This record gives sequence, structure tokens and C-alpha cells, in this order.
Amino acid sequence: MLGQSISKNSLILGAFAAVTAAIIAITFQSTKERITTQERKAASAALIEMIPTHRHNNDMLSDVLTLNTQDSHALGFTAPVDLHIAKQDGNIVALVIPALAHDGYSGDIKMVIAVNIDGTLAGVRVLSHKETPGLGDKIDLRKSPWIHSFEAKSLSQPAASLWAVKKDGGEFDQFTGATITPRAVVKRVKQTLALFRTHKSTWLTRARAIESTPSSTLTHSPMTHSTPKRQAGVTHE
Repeated sequence: MLGQSISKNSLILGAFAAVTAAIIAITFQSTKERITTQERKAASAALIEMIPTHRHNNDMLSDVLTLNTQDSHALGFTAPVDLHIAKQDGNIVALVIPALAHDGYSGDIKMVIAVNIDGTLAGVRVLSHKETPGLGDKIDLRKSPWIHSFEAKSLSQPAASLWAVKKDGGEFDQFTGATITPRAVVKRVKQTLALFRTHKSTWLTRARAIESTPSSTLTHSPMTHSTPKRQAGVTHE
């Protein structure tokens, strides 16, 4: 009897564990999909905000250039990432570069950085973060216009020594009670501009080889309306 009781309880516990694991897996997957969808919507809105329709007539969501692992790592990622290409009548006007700052106060800060071909910034947008509400979250355009302070800046304007928050002797404002967050964003934007300057010729050459996709309703799309076009023959290094 004791053996049967133990076996029965073991089966019950095993079944309970299996059901619990299945529920957790389903919950994780559904949550992951929702997060991905929200990030794609945020990226969609960010692209059109930084490169408005009067500056491009291609589909920036579809026209992408895949970076190799080394360049992606320099942007803060562990796997290859895509640059979005903005074109006007077939001519490249800007590249939108994803970047990840690992030194935020509460964790990673994911952003996209639009760089005009002359090396000036068309804009910067934060896509996701875990910064403190009311303090570090002012990097989010919905909370503060601070992120607009990067527009039209370049590695030469301001000078390299001024690419820091004012507390560190730089040009960019920090937030009252929160310096770590804006410091991390400024640092990552500067690093991204430096990477663009280093690889500009190669990136633009590869981007020009990509056939343009006609512009679509970017602001109304959840970024799922088309399959990105990639450069033929490109492999992840």
C-alpha cells in the first residue's frame, strides 16, 4: 500500500510539474511575442520620426544591411544586427543604426541612431529601457524632449571632449538626481558615430548594392508587412 501511495503521489507531482512547466513556457512565449511586437512598433515610429517622408521614398523597414558579428558587437550586441537604409530616389540619405548601452542605471538601454551620410545626427530614439520612472526615464521622448539634443550633432560639433554630460565637463544636460542614464546614452551615441565614420565607405558601398523597396505606410505598420531585403551574398562573419 505504501509503495502504491508513493507511486501515485509521484505521478501526481510529475503531472503537476509538467502542467506548470507548460503554463510557464506558454506565458513566456506569449509575453516574448508581445514585447517583440511592441519593440517593432516603437522602432517603426522612431524611423519615421527621425527620417520623415519628405526625406525618403523607400521602405526603410525592408531595406536593411546586415552587419558582421564584430561590428554588431561594437554596437553592444552579441549577434549580427541590421542597419536600416533611408533613400531618396535611390540615393542614400541616412543609415539608422541600432545600439545597446549596457551601462544604464537599471540595465540595458536599447536605441536607434539615425546618421546622415555627412556624419551628422538625424535623430536618436530610445526603444526600451528599465530606468527609474521620474528620473532616468527622461531619455524616453514620451517623458522628456531631452533626446532631441542630439539632432544635428556630429563628432566635430561639439568637439570630442564635449561629448559628455555637463557634470563631466561636456555639453549635454544630465537629469536632476540621475546622471548615470544620460551619461550612458551620450557615450553610446558618440561610439556609434565613431563606428559610422570608420566604416562609412564600406557600409555605403554595400547599401547602394541593395535594390530599393518602394515606401509603404510605415507609421501604421507593426513592422511585419514585408520581408527585409538583404544584400545578396552577405554572410555573418
